[in-house]
Amino acid sequence: MPRRSASLRLVCFFLFAISTFAYSAFPDADSWSHLSDDFIDQYVAFSPTASTQVGIHIHDAELDDYSPASIAKQISWLQQFEKRVLAFNAKTLSVTDAADREILLNNIRANLLELQVIRTFAKNPDNYSSGAAASIYVIMIRKFAPPDERLRSVIAREKQFPRFFADARANLQVNLNNVPRIYTEIALEQLPGTISFFEKDVPSAFADATDPAVKSAFAESNAAAIKLLREYQEWLKSEVLPRCNGDFRIGADNFSRKLLYDDMVSTPLDRLLEIGMADLHKNQSEFQRVAKEVDPSKSPAEVLAQLQSMHPAPSEVLQSFRNTFDGLIAFINMHHIITLPADRRPTLQETPPFERATTTASMDTPGPFEKVAADAYFNVTLPQPGDSPEDVAGIMAGLNVGTIISTSIHEVFPGHFTQYLWEQRAPTKLRRILSANTNVEGWAHYTEQMMLDEGYAQPGAGAKNLRESRLIRLGQLQDALLRDARFVAGIQMHRGKVSDRCRRHADVDDVGAGGQEAIGKRGDELGS
Repeated sequence: MPRRSASLRLVCFFLFAISTFAYSAFPDADSWSHLSDDFIDQYVAFSPTASTQVGIHIHDAELDDYSPASIAKQISWLQQFEKRVLAFNAKTLSVTDAADREILLNNIRANLLELQVIRTFAKNPDNYSSGAAASIYVIMIRKFAPPDERLRSVIAREKQFPRFFADARANLQVNLNNVPRIYTEIALEQLPGTISFFEKDVPSAFADATDPAVKSAFAESNAAAIKLLREYQEWLKSEVLPRCNGDFRIGADNFSRKLLYDDMVSTPLDRLLEIGMADLHKNQSEFQRVAKEVDPSKSPAEVLAQLQSMHPAPSEVLQSFRNTFDGLIAFINMHHIITLPADRRPTLQETPPFERATTTASMDTPGPFEKVAADAYFNVTLPQPGDSPEDVAGIMAGLNVGTIISTSIHEVFPGHFTQYLWEQRAPTKLRRILSANTNVEGWAHYTEQMMLDEGYAQPGAGAKNLRESRLIRLGQLQDALLRDARFVAGIQMHRGKVSDRCRRHADVDDVGAGGQEAIGKRGDELGS
């Protein structure tokens, strides 16, 4: 359940700008504040989509560049900038700046690892189809300028789609045997929704545009964009899918380096596995205990099946989430959980089509430098016309009375949306634009359990009665066990201990298929 702020991501990295700068080896001639500003300037210049997302709108008419020449320049720039950061002695900086120095170095090294070694841009077809959609969505969804002005930026970006998808084909074609099949399958799963997004959602979003010339130019550029996406979809089906057989696993060493650079985690993988298995077993025991309290005559899996049947109708899901806000806010204030710096709420909406395959819920907040568009969006993935009865049942099982509460806590109060409200008070610009999932997702996962431990979802405080209170706790534990299984599976897969097929069986997915016993049993198998 990711939060998207400084970037649009499932697991995503920033591409940075390339420009010439006078490099000085003497920190006293190059203040830390000036270096930080330079970094942000380069970052937004090279990644226009991220620039729009963070609220810097000088690159709204530009589109990201994945050409080999651009990647090579970026690597060179990152290497030079790393030297520039290292020229500062952390001991001579303030405590805040010294911490920023470490954050920035890790970010640079994470991006060099991605660009030089992992190279997702050369292996993931969805990087381009969903990336193209995201580049338009960030202009469409936030009204930071009048419709005609924003539509001009959409047109400018769509006109660069031919170059963008040419780079996609070139990058993937060279590495076709290394493209993981699962990446291609995800891209193909999302492309029909992405194409529909350009056919329906984008034109609808700019219905208020008034300039006839702009509207005419958009009709032309958007039709061309749809044609390119259809051609890309057909190319993936006919040329890539039959031949792709790559391995998405990155190996134990690279996995450890990613943990170090992305999350500042230096704990050895074997010890992380021990921690994950211990937490899985603890949550198993707690799940069994609570399930017996709900109904001692039934197995934990049978009780979970009951819980998964207790969900609103699809048309009522968004309102069900919305209905949790007042109670969560009141509880947080009454129990002094955290100070809420503003009386604001996010807007509920369905997950954008180019993100449906990889998320059940997410929080999309305005960027840290956005001055005009203040709306935040709480995205929830709902059944779609044409979904099979089994798919609908699976999606709705994951939107039960327990997980609606835990997801609202995770995404909104006091989770990701609350993080956004505090983000504006971060002490430095770097701290507002760079983050680590150990803090972002770590906080949101922590709050799911913490709020219940503090007394939320008791009868009269988020639950109608004692039975519902126990079912809400069961839903929280269901999600906790899912995260345990993913934690263990991620470690074991990337160091080659288990296959993706085994992972798929162990990772009871977001829509809640299967029982707690399966989660625990398969988690144990992964950990062995």
